[in-house]
Amino acid sequence: MLTHLNATPAKPRRVVVMGGGGFIAGAIVDALRRDRIETLALGRPSLDLLAPAAAERLKQQLQPSDTLVFASALAPCRNLPMLLDNLRMADGVCTALRAAPVNHVIYVSSDAVYKDSSRPISESDCAEPASYHGAMHLAREIALRSEFAGPLAIVRPTLVYGVKDPHNGYGPNRFRRLASAGGEIVLFGEGEERRDHVHVEDVAELVRLITLHRSIGIVNAVSGEVVSFRELAEFIAADFGLGIPLRTTVRSGPMPHNGYRPFAGSAAIAAFPGFRFASWREGLAKVHAQQKAQRT
Repeated sequence: MLTHLNATPAKPRRVVVMGGGGFIAGAIVDALRRDRIETLALGRPSLDLLAPAAAERLKQQLQPSDTLVFASALAPCRNLPMLLDNLRMADGVCTALRAAPVNHVIYVSSDAVYKDSSRPISESDCAEPASYHGAMHLAREIALRSEFAGPLAIVRPTLVYGVKDPHNGYGPNRFRRLASAGGEIVLFGEGEERRDHVHVEDVAELVRLITLHRSIGIVNAVSGEVVSFRELAEFIAADFGLGIPLRTTVRSGPMPHNGYRPFAGSAAIAAFPGFRFASWREGLAKVHAQQKAQRT
């Protein structure tokens, strides 16, 4: 749940976004700048959090009145070396914050911190990760709570999609690229897994609102609806209108999350009454329109 330290929205003097060149961080930078909020985007090569002097370089950039958005990670975190590198990055941020505290910190985490459940997951559920990715984000959350004494907000997005996604992960982002190229969409099994998906611009807007209200606490960035990967693929294929074929495959292992990962309505809706997450149909239609605009 979120608590607002600013009773009414107030723009901070400046927002520093770590990972500013990344997919989610880049969308956050865009949302803040559209609102004419002074924003400093930091990322490689200007500031590499794995470099030996990263903490010192970050400390020199920070001002006491800043809001710091920490949205930089090596993701998805798949193994122990990646986990350790991600913790080194967090150590650099925490070291800089100890030496140069700021006015507000927002950490972009992940829904992977929650264990699987057959009932809708909410912010009140315990964080019990079962993957390197979830363990990495939970460890970073704990580090920030322990090392930073000021106001802290933690945003936990579920599967994020958008036109600029660089990862080509299984789901809307890969399906859209395959359909755009006129290729077939390959599903794992029958595509029967049901998951929640959130548009990257909704994550960015949520971070903008948290910034304005100087909010603290934990909030999930989730649409609150589940959809099968087959439905997503069929919707995307129909969007392109090219008779894109779908091909099912034989699974080589169990379905992730037992094939079902629902979320309760996000606390963001209660915290920001004028805000809502796009449905997956609305979000994918928007992505398709953006992609068409890019081509023309």
